[in-house]
Amino acid sequence: MSQGVMSRRLTPERAGEWIRRWDLQQERYACDREARFTVIADVVETAVAGVPRPLVADLGCGPGSLAARLAGRLPHAEVVGVDTDPLLLALGRAHHGAHVRFADVTIGAPGWLEGLDLGRPLDAVVSATALHYLPEPALLSVYEQVRESLRPGGVLVNGDHLFQEDPAVAALAEVVGRRHAERHGADAAEDWRGWWEAASAAPELAGPLAERARRGPGAGGDNGLTLQRHVRLLHMAGFEAAGPVWQYGPSCVLVAVRGD
Repeated sequence: MSQGVMSRRLTPERAGEWIRRWDLQQERYACDREARFTVIADVVETAVAGVPRPLVADLGCGPGSLAARLAGRLPHAEVVGVDTDPLLLALGRAHHGAHVRFADVTIGAPGWLEGLDLGRPLDAVVSATALHYLPEPALLSVYEQVRESLRPGGVLVNGDHLFQEDPAVAALAEVVGRRHAERHGADAAEDWRGWWEAASAAPELAGPLAERARRGPGAGGDNGLTLQRHVRLLHMAGFEAAGPVWQYGPSCVLVAVRGD
């Protein structure tokens, strides 16, 4: 095999380097991201205690950062990462594919849950900094479908930027998050634009980048929903209990429990 062909192969090691850079740039935008991941894992571990082989889905998994942490915490679980970005999925499969099954599925699209090929009810559904791009009606529908896919007692755990409804409190939370990032040097890391610019010049990523361009821009933006509005939507979707279990500035872990 020629050196040129070798340089274009996405190895597990090279994918791991890109994912580590991804995690660092994400720290700029998610206050105490690792702590948030740990809290999500704590909730899931508690919810699936006693289940022989828990089934967990990570919605908007990106390259699998959270999904891989859950697989490490729960080695007996089946973890499914769900995303539609070809590049991030390629990185995840190359580096985490031995522990996480990745599904190329658009969250909320018709038949999206069937596309996950689950075969049994989910024990937990998680998401991190992903569901905010869904418009409110689509988000409510996803919440309803997720509830139906969970076993009784199953949980939905969403880690995201969720502000308070009171503008003054929301503004103070934003300051708290920004100051925390400054103290910990997160704002000095590579940013979102820098990561994607670097990735666009990497020969080993040319294939998934071409597929990404072919598909066109994915969903983006922010639905602007507050923490309190999310809680109301979860109750509307039929969850018996819903509320935050952790918050630092605007960074929040919101949990919903399906009743028996």
